[in-house]
Amino acid sequence: MMVRYGFNIRTHSGQRVDNISIMALSRSDAERRLRQMYQKCEVVECQAQTVARHVDALDLASVIELLSASDPPQPLTPVTPSLNKPGTH
Repeated sequence: MMVRYGFNIRTHSGQRVDNISIMALSRSDAERRLRQMYQKCEVVECQAQTVARHVDALDLASVIELLSASDPPQPLTPVTPSLNKPGTH
């Protein structure tokens, strides 16, 4: 499970920044990432929300099944240039 941490901070210059969202496994990891973006910031508020991990991994059998279930591609029809182009007389 991942956790979405929502931070409200005060920057080193005193400006307030709200709703900074960081996904991390722990609050300390989230704060480390936060401080890479906002050095010397003060955390005013932190809210944590658990989020289920979304994994869309396809195994080889699923890929083969998808490919074999689709219609085979149609052969391309060659395009021959027309010798009687309008406006070239």
